[in-house]
Amino acid sequence: MADNNEILSFELSNKNGMKVQIINYGATVTSLEIPTSKGNIVDVVLGFDSLSSYLESYFLPSAPYFGTTVGRYAGRINKGIFSLNGKTYQLAKNNNGNALHGGNKGFGKKIWNVTKRTSGENPSVTFSLLSKDLDENYPGELQVDLTYTLTEENELKLDYKAVSTADTIVNLTHHSYFNLDGHDNSVLDQKIFINADKILETNHENIPTGNFADLTSHKFDFRLEKNCPSVIDNSFVINEKGNVAAYLLSSKNNLKMSVYTNQPSVHIYVGGNCFDVLKGKNNAVYHKTSGVCFETQNFPDAPNQAHFPNSVLKKDEEYIQKTVYKFENIN
Repeated sequence: MADNNEILSFELSNKNGMKVQIINYGATVTSLEIPTSKGNIVDVVLGFDSLSSYLESYFLPSAPYFGTTVGRYAGRINKGIFSLNGKTYQLAKNNNGNALHGGNKGFGKKIWNVTKRTSGENPSVTFSLLSKDLDENYPGELQVDLTYTLTEENELKLDYKAVSTADTIVNLTHHSYFNLDGHDNSVLDQKIFINADKILETNHENIPTGNFADLTSHKFDFRLEKNCPSVIDNSFVINEKGNVAAYLLSSKNNLKMSVYTNQPSVHIYVGGNCFDVLKGKNNAVYHKTSGVCFETQNFPDAPNQAHFPNSVLKKDEEYIQKTVYKFENIN
């Protein structure tokens, strides 16, 4: 449908007036419009108006990865090194001497093919990417398919599938920055709930130590909802799969976004910044508290921590990742 050289934008809409726009550069969500009970429509994700701004954003001091698909491995890998089947692989050290979000040219910087579209109720679009063997020095040729579905229940569903020609490591995630008050506001007045009793303990480079920190009396205990923090970059260990992993709440727009996933963790990040270099959509000036990420994924550095959930995708087996962002109007 879309060849490897063409950047196209796709829109999905449901009968309630919810709309999502996605481009095949990075399989990136550029806009997500939600009708509210107050009669207005709010765009709840950060992004840019032009492709050139998405390209330029990767040259910022700390790339924000607005709305993109992260792979092959989301999060950090210590010193960019992992071993698999007795062989050691050295990845690009693109974050303070560590590997981050797939390397120098991760999946967010690649043009995906569009392989399927459905219309009518619960419309969907499927993006596909073939990552060659030793792409960013990851072993195996990896075929990735990501289907976005917009349901009539105001859910944005993300279904990832991947298969490799050799044993490899995989950890895919979605990197939208959400703001239920609108992409040109601050998230600090919004409430967060996270269904987690513990987070991954990390060192000064934000690499997991292998230990878990109990959230009792911790400033990041969100089991009782509280205001979004101004700075956070932590992986929460989700308590129970199937139940809500987290939610974000806006009293201003009476909106709630609930996050569901089959992954063991949700990484919460506030701090994406354009450093006053690039303007966001509609000339918005994005700052460190413009949005909050809910990155559903495996644990960072899992390839180097034997007691973390398995991050190895065996040859010809299928990786399946499911995430849902559900939007509701509340009183």
